[in-house]
Amino acid sequence: MSWFEALILGIVQGLTEFLPVSSSGHLEIGQALFGTAGEDNLSFAIVVHVATVMSTLVVLWHEVAQLFKGTFTTWKWNSEKDYVMKIGVSMIPVFVVGMFFKDEVEGFFGHGLLLVGICLIVTACLLALSEWLQRRRSREGHEVSYRDAIIIGVAQACAVLPGLSRSGTTIATGLLCGVKKESVAQFSFLMVLVPILGEAFLDLIDLLQGEMVTTLGWLPLTVGFLAAFLTGCFACRFMIEIVRRQRLSYFAVYCLIVGALAIVYELC
Repeated sequence: MSWFEALILGIVQGLTEFLPVSSSGHLEIGQALFGTAGEDNLSFAIVVHVATVMSTLVVLWHEVAQLFKGTFTTWKWNSEKDYVMKIGVSMIPVFVVGMFFKDEVEGFFGHGLLLVGICLIVTACLLALSEWLQRRRSREGHEVSYRDAIIIGVAQACAVLPGLSRSGTTIATGLLCGVKKESVAQFSFLMVLVPILGEAFLDLIDLLQGEMVTTLGWLPLTVGFLAAFLTGCFACRFMIEIVRRQRLSYFAVYCLIVGALAIVYELC
């Protein structure tokens, strides 16, 4: 992988991690077009995922700091502890998948674009359905409940498939549950911090013990990290505003088109 390919893929990762169009699906498409090696894919994916987590912390720093302050500076039960507990509940499904089905999940990657295309079309349907129902509701919606947290967590666990957008799936699921637009967007971005950092930390240990870093080289990793981080900061802010204005249908059309093209590319 050259530094230019790393730049393009880093930008793709940073934008698509927060936009509801599937970062994993777009990375699979980009890597298929560039023809990068499997080991390069793994090491690069770890680095750019860490970069997008860092961008989330930057954009939502005030909210994260407030949660830490409310959780660890007092023994009394408060709204911050309640929110952190809901995030913990939402992580149970993806924890189960990561602990017991990691090898099966990794088996879905690197085997062509047919599954990516199908999952992108599923993402498009979820986005369109959630916006349609949101517009039909007369009520504004409610804050995230524990029931909503576990349902959104199940959606996140399903979104480990390449092409099924994590942000799109979790946000759409929250909207289908009747959660407020602003609340579900923030919850979607915060709930992924611990799982991605935890997974990236474990993979990074394996990565540093092997030869994949030297195989890929530090320049592409650095370029990819910076590209993903900077574009991630933009995309995170942008996506929160998009959800507030109920414009998910645009991304539904995009996912539908890209998914169809991916299927055609694979079959032809």
